[in-house]
Amino acid sequence: MLASIATATLRGVVGQPVAVEVHVSNGLPGFTVVGLPDASCREARDRVRAAVLSSGLAWPLRRITVNLAPSGLRKEGAALDLAIAIGVLVADGTLPATAVDGLGALGELGLDGSVRPISGALPLTDAVAAPEVAVPVDNAHEAGLLGRRRVHPVSSLLELVLVLSGEREWPEGPPAPVCVASPSAPDLADVRGQAVARRALEIAAAGGHHLLLVGPPGAGKTMLARRLPGLLPDLSPDTALDVTRIHSAAGIPLPGGGLVCRPPFRAPHHGASAVSLVGGGSSTMRPGEVSAAHGGVLFLDEMGEFSPTALDGLRQPLEEGRIRVARAAGTVELPARVLLVGATNPCPCGELGRPGACRCSPTARLRYARRLSGPLLDRFDLRVHVARPSAHDLFTAPPGERSEVVARRVARARVLAAGRGVRLNAALDAAALDEFASLRRDPQALRVVEAAVTDGRLSARGIQRVRAVARTIADLDDQTGVTAQHLAQALQFRIEPLATGEEYGDGR
Repeated sequence: MLASIATATLRGVVGQPVAVEVHVSNGLPGFTVVGLPDASCREARDRVRAAVLSSGLAWPLRRITVNLAPSGLRKEGAALDLAIAIGVLVADGTLPATAVDGLGALGELGLDGSVRPISGALPLTDAVAAPEVAVPVDNAHEAGLLGRRRVHPVSSLLELVLVLSGEREWPEGPPAPVCVASPSAPDLADVRGQAVARRALEIAAAGGHHLLLVGPPGAGKTMLARRLPGLLPDLSPDTALDVTRIHSAAGIPLPGGGLVCRPPFRAPHHGASAVSLVGGGSSTMRPGEVSAAHGGVLFLDEMGEFSPTALDGLRQPLEEGRIRVARAAGTVELPARVLLVGATNPCPCGELGRPGACRCSPTARLRYARRLSGPLLDRFDLRVHVARPSAHDLFTAPPGERSEVVARRVARARVLAAGRGVRLNAALDAAALDEFASLRRDPQALRVVEAAVTDGRLSARGIQRVRAVARTIADLDDQTGVTAQHLAQALQFRIEPLATGEEYGDGR
């Protein structure tokens, strides 16, 4: 007898529909799985057999052939276990064929017959070619976020068999998805002093401009970066679903409400490999940190210690907001629209700029500076030196503005950018900048830019980026036009990031 059950497999962050076809015939007892299964799929035959027997059901002592269609698509993971088990029981006659009409199944089986949670439940459920889907109880809320399938939570194989045989009703489905308030982000008022860096943080949040913080250890670079998500508005509904889909596929725990509503903050260790940053893998195609930070902040602390190859792999996604990962197993395209914040020391010892404190030789400084390539540095619209705060700033000066106050200005600036037809000012192209940040209307503004180009501080690409930053500064100041003052301020946020000693004085 033949049975077919709808299920899905994960490819990147997108589910691919799969049909589990099971054929039970006379012959020597055996269990064969075909259709390009990976190791975990091939091992399903042992898990399924043990789960069926542990559930008190009879295992057919006949020849069983399972085909995972389409046969040209590689199948990954253990999410197909439940569909294979139900297919075997239908093909053997234990369950009627009509019981699975319009039903798909997702879930990993334990040897005791329990249905265990899986990674990627959201995109997998969306891909199942059936109006109803049986999923593990722990994944039910996540699987129902899109609302395109009727989700049935099941805790064990036996429970599902009893429901399909008509002896029990379906368990109650998950409630409607809601956004649950996430814990409060650290407040910007905790940062003492650092007026320039705080201003740069506000500009980065308002315009989507990538930010590089350069300074000695203990200056507050990490403290500043961790307060950036608190300046950003909630994710839009479409972006929230995209981020939730990515986190689901990557196995990142979702918030209590199931839906990721706040911009994520990802801070990988500086020993992270290129694959962990951009995504991919040898057999499975999983999203990397740049995709996990989609819609939020990717913070690279100790950026000078990252592998140059790993850092240069970020150049394309920073420009396009998407990353295409090509491996022998195939090619996937992953969302990767992030706000990049880098933090690095000015030299290997971090003390460059303090007279007599730096222990680095000129050669060591040059080697350290070369770890960040020119094309990557060119992606940072804002580059700021962060000095250690003074004793007055730490103990006497009043606290700065709170995050909620700055966030309101950021929200207003983003609304103005949306009125120009872009999500953020960082996305303004040359034609839009000629309209909204024109240099011809103010001769003094034109002279400021011309002087920077003559001095070699700006390239043609740099001119466009400085104008975009100036447009954001003008929006934060509630100014309709871009003035010479706005451009001069934008140029001040474009320092040489890593010095060889001349910018600070030798320091030795």
